[in-house]
Amino acid sequence: MNTVVGVIGRAHGVRGEVAVELRTDEPERRFAPGQVLLEEGGARQFTVRSVRDHSGRLLVSFAELVDRAGAEAARGILLAAAVEPDERAAAPGEFYDRHLIGLRAATPDGAEVGRVRSVLHLPAQDILEIETAAGRRLVPFVEALVPDVDLEAGRLTVVSLTGLLDDQVAADED
Repeated sequence: MNTVVGVIGRAHGVRGEVAVELRTDEPERRFAPGQVLLEEGGARQFTVRSVRDHSGRLLVSFAELVDRAGAEAARGILLAAAVEPDERAAAPGEFYDRHLIGLRAATPDGAEVGRVRSVLHLPAQDILEIETAAGRRLVPFVEALVPDVDLEAGRLTVVSLTGLLDDQVAADED
């Protein structure tokens, strides 16, 4: 299974180095020297020679890009890593989207409320889109609201706050 991990950006210098816009939480793993990345939807391969940080940007040198002209021609290419379907995130408490999508969502007392439909990556935090009987609900993917994810059991726990998983409105406390 191929997973997009970055996009080739602007050329940097004259030796084929490029800026890469990351689409992964694991750049040290996906852009390690020797890693072979694939052009998403294409036939080209890109072998990582070296990686460095330059003023907050990731600069990568690929064996296949030897000069500025080659680097400029590669701009915009989506880079994908071959990832085994059962591969898990390296850090505890982190998950790949493909492992979360389809999980049953249940309350702490075990009542099933729906299934995870998608994961939205927003600037402030990730959001789980859960399909419930009442429609789609957006739940911030934070430990206070989603305290447990059990991939083996195929479920995650969602703390049910008023209005989060249903259409109830909290009573005014005057």
